[in-house]
Amino acid sequence: QMELEALRSIYEGDLCFRELSPVSFQYRIGESGDPKAFLIEVSWPETYPQTAPVISMDAFFNNTISSAIKQSILDKLMVEVEANLGTAMTYTLFEYAKDNKELFMENQPVNTVTSVSNSIAIGTPHVPASKKKDKKEQLSKTQKRKLADKTDNKGELPRGWNWVDVIK
Repeated sequence: QMELEALRSIYEGDLCFRELSPVSFQYRIGESGDPKAFLIEVSWPETYPQTAPVISMDAFFNNTISSAIKQSILDKLMVEVEANLGTAMTYTLFEYAKDNKELFMENQPVNTVTSVSNSIAIGTPHVPASKKKDKKEQLSKTQKRKLADKTDNKGELPRGWNWVDVIK
């Protein structure tokens, strides 16, 4: 009962923590958009804390994580459970998982979704850009001179060239 009150006060307002029931809790390690984020679910049996809590990673949130990585995380958490047997350890487990997130997920490949676009050309076949060069517009000497008079030495128009005179 004391651990339940402590968890509620510690994680009050924390969006990563969720109390499923008075004896079952979920904690998301990592941000929502993080591909290496995972969710841990801890459930207390009747004889907790003398017996180990049930730790699960079967949540839908963890579907992208390989089963080998899940088992590795659970094994490391169970070592921590054995060290804390007989004491209230839910907070300790969540903090241990947060501190070691990078170590847990180091072998997890990052899956990125790429969109593939298909284009259908009708009529002329596709010609690679390397073979076909765009022609530059040819300017006469007078056109070049007028352009040079309008611009500064860098080829940029002076500040305010397109301003409107409000008085006129």
